[in-house]
Amino acid sequence: MSLNRRDFLRGTAWMGAAALAAGCQMNRLGFGVGGTMQNFVYAKLKGRDIRVGFVGVGGRGTSAVNRIANIPGVKIVALCDRNPDRVAANLKALADRKYPVVPKGYVGDEKYKELCDFGDCDVIYCATPWHLHQPVALRALKGGKIALVEVTSALTTEECWELVEASEKERIPCMQLENCVYGEIELLELNLARLGKFGEINHAEGAYIHDLREVIPSVGQHYNTEWVWRYGENMKHKGNRYPTHGLVPLCQTMGINRGDRFDFLVSMESNSHNVNYEVFKKEFLKDDDPRKKDPPAAMGDMNTTLIRTVNGKSIMVQHDVSSPRPYSRINLISGTKGIVRDFPFQCAFEEKCFDRKAHAWFSDAQAAEVRRKFMHPMWRDVSELAKKVGGHGGMDFIMDLRWAYCLQNGLPLDMDVYDLAATSCLCELTETSVRNGSKPIAVPDFTRGNWRNVKPWGVVNVDLVKMGLLPGKVAADKAALNV
Repeated sequence: MSLNRRDFLRGTAWMGAAALAAGCQMNRLGFGVGGTMQNFVYAKLKGRDIRVGFVGVGGRGTSAVNRIANIPGVKIVALCDRNPDRVAANLKALADRKYPVVPKGYVGDEKYKELCDFGDCDVIYCATPWHLHQPVALRALKGGKIALVEVTSALTTEECWELVEASEKERIPCMQLENCVYGEIELLELNLARLGKFGEINHAEGAYIHDLREVIPSVGQHYNTEWVWRYGENMKHKGNRYPTHGLVPLCQTMGINRGDRFDFLVSMESNSHNVNYEVFKKEFLKDDDPRKKDPPAAMGDMNTTLIRTVNGKSIMVQHDVSSPRPYSRINLISGTKGIVRDFPFQCAFEEKCFDRKAHAWFSDAQAAEVRRKFMHPMWRDVSELAKKVGGHGGMDFIMDLRWAYCLQNGLPLDMDVYDLAATSCLCELTETSVRNGSKPIAVPDFTRGNWRNVKPWGVVNVDLVKMGLLPGKVAADKAALNV
């Protein structure tokens, strides 16, 4: 019997959360108009300037403007934000650096719609609060624009399907801007995997563990600042609302949607002490702060999700933004020949079966040699330039260089709309699992079976000379974040 996904979601009450917990899949039968977007080449921008419009120029968006202003052949043509001061500040910063284009300004809550319909623009770069990521991306696709969307790019499974179907119908790429894919150790692990150094990968671990409690008292009255909406997400939701930093690099290395895919997940979380703790509220919130009267946060301090793939691999993903712990994405990949993890960097490998060389972590000197010998060629060639520009140790700039290089040279983008959907849907699915006693939840196959026909992501690079990008021609990103 044919199953219509929207009927499944909207019209069959008996197949609600209980059915999801039992493992029902919300899969769409057949591709949208035009077919799959995997390995899709958008050739319209090859050999000409790429015109970019920004939606959201707060902290993250401003940093992206600063970075992209360094890339030859990419022109910033528009800036959009609800706050006029942010648009004005970015316009002034571009003018001060004698940027050759004067971008068009859009100010207002709904002005992104006008930008997405603006004819003299090719790419919409979305760096808004989370709840606007999917609406902006969807409008961009329907307006004929490539959608580059910050993480997490959608918050429900239905939103993910809408982006998949729009990208397929319009024949336009939609890419999640997951910068951690381009970190040194993440790229190192990819290179090691492609060289066969892990053997058969059987397990991986990722996380977003970042103590953000200190920013909560400093929110002020600006309801559209990041920490207000992030705080609100934690108050209302369970599960993992920010899974991609730790997860997407693992997916790229393990070939998720490219030879394997997520099958189902189980999600569990601890109770919530750190934000709800009365001592914290007493010491860090002012007497008139309305949050002192807030009900307890729905989200537990630590969420742990286990994912099983169709090929039998396991992945653990964690989320904790309220515990007094050092920053970590864990970033662990384990296989039949060895293991690598980060924070701090450690590794161990066997040369032959059970030679016990991987019975303990390699020494610091041995680990440093692995890091040097197997450095990913893109990190080797671009990292010094990227570090000069800045942004999370340079990986932000490498990310932007790479999508620009792909569009300029008629190459598929490194991440497609199916990668976006498979990882972003965890926002809803992990919450569903937690609220149903940590029962297994099936993960939709957004590729509709085409994951069997696509090869894993390769060891890619950019040609700086071809791009006309030399070290002396870049400026530091003064708005760059370091963690």
